[in-house]
Amino acid sequence: MDVTAIEPMLAKAVTTIPPEGGVSYEPKWDGFRAIVYWDGTTVSIGSRGAKWLTRYFPELVAEFERQLPEPCVIDGEIVVRQGPEGSERLDWEALSQRIHPADSRITKLSGETPAAFVAFDLLSLGNRSLLDEPFSERRRALETLFAPITAPLHLTQTTTDRELAERWLVEFEGAGLDGVVTKPLDERYAPGKRVMFKTKHARTADVVLLGYRIHKSGSGVGSLLVGLYGSDGVLHNVGGASAFTDKKRLELVDELAPLVVRDESGEAVKGATDRSRFSASKDVSFVRLEPTRVLEVKYDQLEGARFRHSVQFFRWRPDRDATSCTFDQLEKVAGYDLGGVLT
Repeated sequence: MDVTAIEPMLAKAVTTIPPEGGVSYEPKWDGFRAIVYWDGTTVSIGSRGAKWLTRYFPELVAEFERQLPEPCVIDGEIVVRQGPEGSERLDWEALSQRIHPADSRITKLSGETPAAFVAFDLLSLGNRSLLDEPFSERRRALETLFAPITAPLHLTQTTTDRELAERWLVEFEGAGLDGVVTKPLDERYAPGKRVMFKTKHARTADVVLLGYRIHKSGSGVGSLLVGLYGSDGVLHNVGGASAFTDKKRLELVDELAPLVVRDESGEAVKGATDRSRFSASKDVSFVRLEPTRVLEVKYDQLEGARFRHSVQFFRWRPDRDATSCTFDQLEKVAGYDLGGVLT
């Protein structure tokens, strides 16, 4: 299948859900963004980047071939559902494991942790492009297309009620979702453009500075590694903060120099974080720092014992003792069954 990939339409981050009137709200799924191309014979699954995901999800390919009634291009999200009925949630770690170079591993995981697909836009149907149609028309067409379709292919919920969207923002986080997306009903599909709006969870935490990575340019601080103390009294690496200006990266090297751990010869001691399938070719080394400085960071959610995404530096906290920075300060999200979100 010779496919010309379509760039996904993107969203601008906003701090609050936009007001009602001419917009549609829907849950923000936390998975792999995917555009599915089905020509009636072959399925191809494109990602937000240049990577094709088709080979990693054979179970979804089979479902698209079996259930899609006619050629189409669908925008949506690939997710993995985990947990017992009544307390099921999205599992990012299980989803990330699905990207593997070995065919045998892909086959094994497709059976052990099968993926689901949540559709939220329709870009073409039959031989007709819908890119220039308003979202309200694309959504109606998508609802008609998905009317007979069953799990593991799903149609996302939508509403024009802002009060309900506010509830989703709070409740659906317990099922592992990422926030709420707002879409103008009269907008055409704009590949690569930020014409939608995303409202995510924003929180702050006081964390301990563990070290820093050199910027990829070779000079300045690229990111800060941060940690929290567990109930066992051990300091755990929980993620990193990045996105500094060129000026700030250089200033941080001098500012943090007194904290650098050095060996007997005076050389800076290096450490290394664990590798993942996404960092196999990257330098994971970092300069170790004395774990005495505290900073406050903004974060959206915790997954396991790590921040789900990179955190944002907010401010230094010279008033805090490093040992007081524990997991206990983090907000506990109430559980919510993923099955209720997919209904």
